[in-house]
Amino acid sequence: MTGRRRTGFARLPHAAGERVDADALLDLFAEGDGLLEGASVRGVELSGADAGEATFDGVSFCGCLFEYVDFGGCTFRDVRFEGCRFIRCTMDRAWLNRCDLVGCSAPGLSLVEARIAGASFTECDLSYANLSDSSIDRLEARRTRLGESAWQRVRLKRTVLDTCDLTRIDVFRTSLSGIDLSGCTFEAPVLSSDFHELRGATVSVEQALALAGLLGVRVSDD
Repeated sequence: MTGRRRTGFARLPHAAGERVDADALLDLFAEGDGLLEGASVRGVELSGADAGEATFDGVSFCGCLFEYVDFGGCTFRDVRFEGCRFIRCTMDRAWLNRCDLVGCSAPGLSLVEARIAGASFTECDLSYANLSDSSIDRLEARRTRLGESAWQRVRLKRTVLDTCDLTRIDVFRTSLSGIDLSGCTFEAPVLSSDFHELRGATVSVEQALALAGLLGVRVSDD
């Protein structure tokens, strides 16, 4: 980390922490509930590892590759992922507290039953991600691809979606009340039969016209 100002929620020290390599991470995972604190992880590549419900506190990940890595049940507190790739990884039941993903590729990332309290996704690819049954309070997603992602039965509070691709997003039984979708691509969402998920959401005129088709309504050109 440098001393320049960064956006997001993570509170990280101005100076880079201790540099941690792949072997050190694997040793931490082997502990079962290990703690990595105030560290910098750069360019690490891991495949098929189980993090063993480790806790990451004040950690910066930059340019890392995680493939088939199980972060299920882990705690990420004041953590920043920048330019990282996640391939078929899971963070099910994880706790993300002041956690930022910037310029990351994580299609299909599983966050089922996760707890998110202060997180940002900026210029990321989270297409096909699964956040079903998660609890979210304070999430900001900007210029992020979330097409065909699953958000079923999610408890959403204080959520900002700005210039995101939400094509065919599945929000079955998830209220979008209070969320401004007008700046996003919001087409063909998966909804309940009565479309109650949309009550209280803000959409653009063009989006409203497209959503009218879900109701079987035709809009006159006159």
